[in-house]
Amino acid sequence: MNWDIFCNVVDNYGDIGVSWRLARQLANEHGQKVRLWVDDLESFLRLCPEGKKVDSQRLKGVEVRHWSSPFPDVLPFDVVIESFGCRLPECYVEKMAQMPEKPVWINLEYLSAEDWVKEVHCMPSPHPKLPLVKYFFFPGFSGDTGGLLLEKDLLEQRDAFLGDSDSGSNFWRELGIDPKGRTGVSLFCYENPALDSLFEAWAEGGEAILCLVPEGGIVRRVKDFFGSGPLSRGGLEVRIIPFVPQEKYDHLLWACDVNFVRGEDSFVRAQWAGKPFVWQIYPQEQGAHLKKLEAFLSHYCEGLDPSAAGAVRAMWQAWNGNGNAGSAWRNFIKFRAELNAHGKSWAGQLSGNNLASNLLDFCRRRR
Repeated sequence: MNWDIFCNVVDNYGDIGVSWRLARQLANEHGQKVRLWVDDLESFLRLCPEGKKVDSQRLKGVEVRHWSSPFPDVLPFDVVIESFGCRLPECYVEKMAQMPEKPVWINLEYLSAEDWVKEVHCMPSPHPKLPLVKYFFFPGFSGDTGGLLLEKDLLEQRDAFLGDSDSGSNFWRELGIDPKGRTGVSLFCYENPALDSLFEAWAEGGEAILCLVPEGGIVRRVKDFFGSGPLSRGGLEVRIIPFVPQEKYDHLLWACDVNFVRGEDSFVRAQWAGKPFVWQIYPQEQGAHLKKLEAFLSHYCEGLDPSAAGAVRAMWQAWNGNGNAGSAWRNFIKFRAELNAHGKSWAGQLSGNNLASNLLDFCRRRR
């Protein structure tokens, strides 16, 4: 089938991260023809730096188009995906309605572990005026949801990377960094007041910490913590690293011992990494995001020793504004070995429910 995927970039990298990853997987693993429409090419090019700021280009097996206004005069494809409820151009929707065989129209929703998701997954929604039906497709963590994006050999690649000391050494060498046996932490987050207390704990703790921070808005706050001097204090050293393409980001997660992630795409990739991780969920009005956070923790902490589960909950809640992140870290890191084992087991449990394959099966049944 031919696929149109529309992405309106709202969260800098989360929306386009998921859309670009899905487009590549459909094209390269399933032989589909994919056209990805992106309104913010600058954000896209951070994830795919070999691309250019042009209206149309072919990258990694995908046709990437600039979603501009006025919208180009194109015929809709067999499947139309609006990522995360972005509003399709009216002229495009009208053309969908005029086609003899209507496209399968999918609203790919945000990821959530809440129980209500399975009740509305794949629910149809007829258009109020046009002869079109939109289906709501929900990623999720259980078999009665759409699952998660996972490349067919990613976990094998991860294990090969972790089992080969040269792979890790080459990764650090490419960054120009010598980890020197320190605990490696990747830190990808939104603006977060909890950062200072976490840095204080790292600086004053007995363990040497090497913290890698991708270029971005958080860098200014990092530098404010250290003042005018070098980005090091006590046992903590921070390195600002270039924003890496999606494929290299997995290597970063695999090479580090603990990963701080944000939004949706990096959140899922941290789970495939199988390492201890801390998620900063995108803040919503009236604390709605905290319900989503708790829903995921309820699933993720199943099977963990109660003390380890308590440490995970306290760390995640503190990082999301409820508690002292520094104090929570001191307890969290004590369970590093157990969380490593749990992380690999958790990734294995999730790996059988693949979002791209599920989308493909769903759309084939409706063509």
